Amino acid sequence: MLQGIQFIDEQIILWIQAHMVNPIWTKMMVFLSTLGNHGMIFIALGILLLLFGIRYKNLLYAGIRLFLCLGTTALVCNVILKPYVARLRPYDVLGFPIVVPPLADYSFPSGHTSAAFAAATAIYAYHKKWGIVAYIFAVCMGISRLYLGVHFPSDVLMGGILGFVMAKITLWVCKKYHFFENNMVK
Repeated sequence: MLQGIQFIDEQIILWIQAHMVNPIWTKMMVFLSTLGNHGMIFIALGILLLLFGIRYKNLLYAGIRLFLCLGTTALVCNVILKPYVARLRPYDVLGFPIVVPPLADYSFPSGHTSAAFAAATAIYAYHKKWGIVAYIFAVCMGISRLYLGVHFPSDVLMGGILGFVMAKITLWVCKKYHFFENNMVK
């Protein structure tokens, strides 16, 4: 079964590389993907929420929950799963050139995508309209990782699922034990 998934993953990546890559898309995808490097856009958002939270408590709690969701997701994704699975990246397996610097860690699951979905889930729990925008951004983040050839489709799919599930669990624990409660905007 894993060989079948690997074969499908490789065919999709090779198709993207052969049929979709062009200079305009490449610039957009590099920019989008760079926003997720080291979770910086999500960390910046969390810091903004904390700063505005000095005046508005609900934003403070939203920022704390965002950081908790990112932290639990990063722990499971980057510390546990990536080294355990140790899946090579598509460009290493298939030997095509990439436009971003080669990455030092493993491919499965996608850390960029898991962080984007964890952040989107935390944002959605606070404010549904902003959350929908965040989910759209998360999907675009996953697409950028495929386009750039740094992840297989199953890496991105599982990264999205992992980010969503870890954020849901984190938010559930916060709610169950009354951590950082406030009135959520719906």
